[in-house]
Amino acid sequence: MATVGFCGPWFVVTCDKKLIAIHTERIREPFVFDCSTAEKKPKNTMEDSNSDGGASEETGGDKILAFAVSPSGKLAALTDDTKRLVLFHCEPTWQCISIRWVARRCTSLVFSKAEDQLLVADKSGDVYSFSVVEPQSEGKLKMGHLSMLLAITMSPDDKYIITADRDEKIRVSHLRCPYNIQSFCLGHHQFVSALLVPSDHPHCLLSGSGDGTVKLWEYETGRRLQSWDLKALEEPPNSEDDKKKKSTVCRIASSHDGRHIAVQCERDSTVQFFTLDWDGEVRLKPHIRLSLQHCPLDVTFDPAGQFWVLMDSSDIPVQIYKHRQGSWECDAENPELSTVTEAIKTHWETLEAATRINSSFEHLYKVSFDNMTAYLQKKQQRLEEQQLKRTMAQKGNSNKKAKKDMLAAVTQSTT
Repeated sequence: MATVGFCGPWFVVTCDKKLIAIHTERIREPFVFDCSTAEKKPKNTMEDSNSDGGASEETGGDKILAFAVSPSGKLAALTDDTKRLVLFHCEPTWQCISIRWVARRCTSLVFSKAEDQLLVADKSGDVYSFSVVEPQSEGKLKMGHLSMLLAITMSPDDKYIITADRDEKIRVSHLRCPYNIQSFCLGHHQFVSALLVPSDHPHCLLSGSGDGTVKLWEYETGRRLQSWDLKALEEPPNSEDDKKKKSTVCRIASSHDGRHIAVQCERDSTVQFFTLDWDGEVRLKPHIRLSLQHCPLDVTFDPAGQFWVLMDSSDIPVQIYKHRQGSWECDAENPELSTVTEAIKTHWETLEAATRINSSFEHLYKVSFDNMTAYLQKKQQRLEEQQLKRTMAQKGNSNKKAKKDMLAAVTQSTT
């Protein structure tokens, strides 16, 4: 799984076991952090054998599982399959501040607006808080779900933690006392895989799901304002495979001014753009559907509002789009593009390894078994077999009676 983001002027790519940061404004050596060569966890703790269902850190593959950038763009963090939590300082140069350890493999990270906390959501449904001010301190358990957490974000005022899980729930909890639940945002029919609080609408929440919808919420009350089915916004499918294809939202990104919202679906070569407008209340309106030459691995906006796409292509690994006259146009002559492209091509083998993995969400879909249909079919078969037996028995009795009557008639005539 590959992800992209911006830390100030640094374009950051995480792929397989590496984090690669490329300066877009000056010619500087890219910063590369390789998890496979990073500090290993000590083996002298009981947690090594008891945490994560008995799996130790040796079972991990050092693959990066989650990545986050702080609101100011000066900090970044990642977690990997070996249960590291790595904190970086990005300005003026990249520096690894600390390597700590999480209890279980993580799925999502978010910095607080004050940048004093880093919240970590894991596959068991727990959220831990790690101090940024004290980068060596251990994490503290904040809250838990009964299902795997897939996304986490925070309100811009640091008042609420917003979490989403595999069981279609979005929970809004108070940061200071997470046992105090403010609301639930309910309405998705599959796992919730993406969350975003738009910068210019701090009381609204956007969510994406495996059910192929994007929903707009007033999260403090749990009220749903809108829902868009991404399939309905597509052109009519050309084949049966296109009709059966699942639209799994894997990323919702917003420009820094909040004017543009981009929604990416897994293994889909298009990106759906929305705008947030005020019409008595906030409304999410479809804008443009951008068709790409290759499937995007991840998307993001830079501080200037340009739209960056990491592509599944060794020839064109990155593309930049600018918003001009109501449409998004590819800016192939952008000098930033050539700088980033050359740096990424150097590490393309690592990036290509990240593209070969199977769907990140396929195993999250719930499988339903229609036992009633099979039961009714077997019941109908038994009834038909019983009816056939009764019919055959009745025919046999009729034949015996006919033979008996005929024998009686012959006997009477001879006497």
